[in-house]
Amino acid sequence: MKVLIQRVSRGAVAVDGKTVGAIGLGFVVLVGVRHGDTVEDARYLAQRTANLRIFPDEQGRMNRSLQEVNGEVLAISQFTLYADTRKGNRPGFAQAADPDVARDLYDAFVAVLRTLLGSERVATGVFRAAMQVEIINDGPVTIALDTDSRHE
Repeated sequence: MKVLIQRVSRGAVAVDGKTVGAIGLGFVVLVGVRHGDTVEDARYLAQRTANLRIFPDEQGRMNRSLQEVNGEVLAISQFTLYADTRKGNRPGFAQAADPDVARDLYDAFVAVLRTLLGSERVATGVFRAAMQVEIINDGPVTIALDTDSRHE
């Protein structure tokens, strides 16, 4: 499982032209699930995400977490994080988990974030929908986390 975290001043997601989730200061988190991922992987990444210290402190150093800045999360399912581009020009997605499994693990990731941060501070897109995501990256700061080391 992997997440791509972007520190944002704001973010939003729309489906069919209608906003379905929006946040202010916080993280837009793109969530990818692959074959073999588990609920424990989702829990691990949600905890790492909530505790990641990439907001500036008084000295401008990345030293504050979402909790410390009262930040929010917009979590978006993103199977393309597991695109295989090693051959040809068209990516393959054989590593991405089946949609039913991916939905369960994405939901588990979101549930843990809501427990840690509060439901009102976690917004989502619509699983498997064609979405338009607005990301105002602050910094820019983009961090990738995955569970590869947990499976070695």
